[in-house]
Amino acid sequence: MRSTSSEGRYLAPGVDQSVKIVVLGPFAVGKTTLVGAVSEITPASTEERMTKAGEAVDTLRGLSDKTTTTVALDFGRLTLTDDIVLYLFGGPGQPRFSFMVDELMQGALGGVVLVDTARVTESWDAMGRMEEAGLPYVVAVNTFASSPRYSEAELRQALDLHPSTPLVECDVRRRESAKKPLIALVSHLLSRPSLEPAS
Repeated sequence: MRSTSSEGRYLAPGVDQSVKIVVLGPFAVGKTTLVGAVSEITPASTEERMTKAGEAVDTLRGLSDKTTTTVALDFGRLTLTDDIVLYLFGGPGQPRFSFMVDELMQGALGGVVLVDTARVTESWDAMGRMEEAGLPYVVAVNTFASSPRYSEAELRQALDLHPSTPLVECDVRRRESAKKPLIALVSHLLSRPSLEPAS
């Protein structure tokens, strides 16, 4: 591989392990923002302006400021360590795009499920998809200023998290904070006996 350029286009010569990660969660939870915040390349995004037609099928309760939505995927890259690079695939959050999420999960080694504490139950579907696919994942609480705060124990109970599933808080708008769930996921993956991608 070519070494990293000043624009960050190429991988460092020591990179020998690439990992596909999916970032899932409900509509407007911060998936596109997370991918964009951490990506060392210009992220690919399929954000489109929301239309009146979409209002008939997408639940916008409490999301009046939302004007765009992901209709296929977000893609970014992060060289996490000298030898590990992450390829990040953010999926759309609306139920009508669930077939895209199934496609994105193929070949992934793990995932991040984003949660807004004002809408905790809306993340259950993403968690269920991870579990059905046999993908290890971490849960990342995106700290929206207007959302209620809960203790880790309360969140684990509300999400019915397995004790081994990592739970972290982050602000997806800030690069170093947005990297926290990815670091936690890689640590979680490395602690497991084998790394087999989803089929």
